[in-house]
Amino acid sequence: MSDSQTVSAAVAKLYDTYPFPPEPLLDEAPPGYNWRWNWLAAYNFCTGRKPPKQDIRILDAGCGSGVSTEYLVHLNPQAQVVGIDLSAGTLEVAKERCQRSGADRVEFHHLSLYDVEQLPGEFDLINCVGVLHHLPDPIRGIQALAKKLAPGGLMHIFVYGELGRWEIQLMQKAIALLQGDKKGDYRDGVQVGRKLFSSLPENNRIVKRDKELWSLENHKDECFADMYVHPQETDYNIETLFELIDASGLEFIGFSNPDFWQLGRLLEKAPELMERADELSDRQRYRLIELLNPEVTHYEFFLGRPPITQTDWSDEKVLLQAIPELNPCIDGFPSQCVFNYNYQIVNLSATELEFLQKCDGHLTVSEILATVQINLNQVKSLLEQQIILLTLG
Repeated sequence: MSDSQTVSAAVAKLYDTYPFPPEPLLDEAPPGYNWRWNWLAAYNFCTGRKPPKQDIRILDAGCGSGVSTEYLVHLNPQAQVVGIDLSAGTLEVAKERCQRSGADRVEFHHLSLYDVEQLPGEFDLINCVGVLHHLPDPIRGIQALAKKLAPGGLMHIFVYGELGRWEIQLMQKAIALLQGDKKGDYRDGVQVGRKLFSSLPENNRIVKRDKELWSLENHKDECFADMYVHPQETDYNIETLFELIDASGLEFIGFSNPDFWQLGRLLEKAPELMERADELSDRQRYRLIELLNPEVTHYEFFLGRPPITQTDWSDEKVLLQAIPELNPCIDGFPSQCVFNYNYQIVNLSATELEFLQKCDGHLTVSEILATVQINLNQVKSLLEQQIILLTLG
């Protein structure tokens, strides 16, 4: 057995022992939404407009216990979804989860990311959350996935960041040292780790960090094992992250938490430094941000296979002929107080609410403006906040 196969077998054993994520199985659709898993909302985020089609194929690459798969099915009612995973035991949980909630437009395959070429056809959306960093060869993994992405398609990726996970790395190494020959016995690893946390002083840096960020989820052994006794993990910084992205041959569209990657929130009191930063490349600015704010526990971002076109709505004539509809990832509508796609509270004016109530996917902006006293700047504001998405009329 090669080193890569040995590692893959160890990863499969971990998830056979502790199926992950450990969310409960429900006899109904999962609650709420994750906009990154909604094709309409994600495509709008990446391009500024509604996608040309909704009857798409979606691949959940490394689907685990099917939490993301279930959302992908329910949030995309015209899509066909395929889930693959290395762990046969975890796949059984995923199948039961989707069956119980009525997520019936899905098929599962016991398959490594490396072997994804065995699946027929291409995919319009590939979701790969928390997987590449657990591969022995992440570059080989992302290249295999990239070959299955259709032209104009999107790939949503989540990988770990080294700066914000420093204390986790230390605990992983400490547990491994104490396990000795028992390394690979994941139940023993969880037991050792639990004893370490209960024995260390309260002001210990590793203990404090765990309490700040992870303790709510880590009371579950599945989460604790995934974090502290995983047999394979690669953590990234901006430089190594873009080495991975460049190797994919795909286009980097952007981080799905763009507010974090705004340098102004860190250096607004130093305009002269902001001027210097203007001379940096985008990647250098990203690196500067994480060096100054080393809380980065993960990177979540979109890649695309060209042609990917960003739509510019600055031409008011074009905007007036566009057809608006509500972003599907909004909660609380119709009300003047709603949650947006990121579950942030947005307070709408009475006029904005009236406008949104007419955004039925048929009327143009111009037609709505004929009956609602709202100006184009307000419409642009709703667009920038991704409260609405537009189709070219």
